[in-house]
Amino acid sequence: MDIKRFDFVCRVGCGILLALVLAPFAGAEEAVGIVFHDINGNGVYDEGEPPVAGVAVSNGEDVILTDNEGRYTLPMTDAGVFFVIKPSGWTVPVDPVTQIPQGHYIHRPEGSPSLRFGGVAPTGPLPERINFPLRPQQENRQFKMICLGDTQPRDLDEVHYLAQDLVPEVIGLDAAFGFTLGDLVFDDLTVFEPMTQAVGMIGVPWHHVPGNHDMDFDAPTWQQSFETYQRVFGPPYYAFAYADAHLFVLNNIRWDVEERSYHAEMGEQQRAFVKNYLNYVPKDHLLIFLMHIPVMGMHDQEEFLALFADYPHTVSLAAHWHRHEHFFLNAEDGWHGDKPHHHIVHATAGGAWYRGHYDAVGIPRAVMADGIPKGYSLITVDGNQYNMLYRATRRPATYQMDIYAPAGIARDDVVGQEVIVNFFNGSENCRLEMRLNDGPWTAMEQFTGFAPFYVELYERQELFLQLVAGVQGMDDADERTLRRIEHQFQPVMGRGQPEPRETKHLWRGALTDHGRVGYNTIEVRAHDMFGNTHDAIRHIRID
Repeated sequence: MDIKRFDFVCRVGCGILLALVLAPFAGAEEAVGIVFHDINGNGVYDEGEPPVAGVAVSNGEDVILTDNEGRYTLPMTDAGVFFVIKPSGWTVPVDPVTQIPQGHYIHRPEGSPSLRFGGVAPTGPLPERINFPLRPQQENRQFKMICLGDTQPRDLDEVHYLAQDLVPEVIGLDAAFGFTLGDLVFDDLTVFEPMTQAVGMIGVPWHHVPGNHDMDFDAPTWQQSFETYQRVFGPPYYAFAYADAHLFVLNNIRWDVEERSYHAEMGEQQRAFVKNYLNYVPKDHLLIFLMHIPVMGMHDQEEFLALFADYPHTVSLAAHWHRHEHFFLNAEDGWHGDKPHHHIVHATAGGAWYRGHYDAVGIPRAVMADGIPKGYSLITVDGNQYNMLYRATRRPATYQMDIYAPAGIARDDVVGQEVIVNFFNGSENCRLEMRLNDGPWTAMEQFTGFAPFYVELYERQELFLQLVAGVQGMDDADERTLRRIEHQFQPVMGRGQPEPRETKHLWRGALTDHGRVGYNTIEVRAHDMFGNTHDAIRHIRID
């Protein structure tokens, strides 16, 4: 591309070329431009390239459609952003290294305030024209997308874990795009760049939701707390369409400068943006909302949910908790749609913050406190319906549950022996059954409790610390001493696993009298809420 022929906006501070033609002049208060079919793919609105009518463009609050000449005019808002909402059947340019979509312009005439991680460099006056290129692409009504919870590396070592653990698994998957549900890094925003390069190797367009660990904590106002994020990723919230689905990448993190704390809130301007875009979305299309903090914890939860209560096909995803759970919201939760709204709190790519013992290739096991291994989901959309499969990294795709039962049992103790299953992607809308050998299938009961394998893992960790304390002459080591020992032995055992947390994706059942002396097979069959069936077995010995 010959960039000497024109002024070509890059996402400020990153050197990533945007498809915007700039001819600055002072004093502009409105953005004007054209959305066009970029036939030659150079990102420039060249003579003869046709405009694209009826495309939504936004300033972070207002949403308008381009006219028959592909033109739009939008006022400047305090958000200082302009972006095109990718329509179905079209694509915006993506950065070739990070795969981050580039259909936006961040306007900071004098740059961000002085921030530790830099923020956005000065852009000067508003450009005379901000043009957005599109290129057509084939989009089938059935497509797949990759979903990650928090990646959250704190340093380059943990970026390496991500690059070696998860990224190779998803390279080559038949996915249209992917997204990460916030906490992209762990407070150190210099890690943004290597993290995006690692995720970019997956090779599909990637959307990054902002999280509470992705902020400029030294920002003078909450409105400026995502300046560095915007330099790297673009607008903190936006939307795009793919086939008959409309995805909203949202920011529900509000930083309280005075209190030095955060809470979850969409805010009036962002809710206005969602409402304004929905004016152009057919009621029979699928809406997918992506955020970091689960919606149940938002200050404006009810106001947000009211925006799309009259859409029958909706789902929302969050992360943040470092565990996995399905919720079905109703009137008690502020949802007033005809059927419950499905909200997924998704497990994380980094598991329990890359904590736990190292495996054979030096990557922490990082099992989450509900017993779920770190991983990702592959979500299939078909028209306005969706299907979701969870996958643990570097484990077979069939690994969907753990079966907990004694390795050995006396013959007289078989009948009534409890079996517990941790079905990772399980919900109240699932059905599990089990049998011993060729005995009858019996239904299992869902319950809330602690994942037994994880409890044992945690207890082994604590026993190790107590044993070390004993060797050092301390009979009853206090919590502070145990944590000091944990830090001392981190090179050997990794950062300590978090305490077990209760979970609802557990089922229990009892063995029947179909055992025999020797090895026996417990078989479990799980029918998930999406119509998929999963099988697992565990062998026990009866003496």
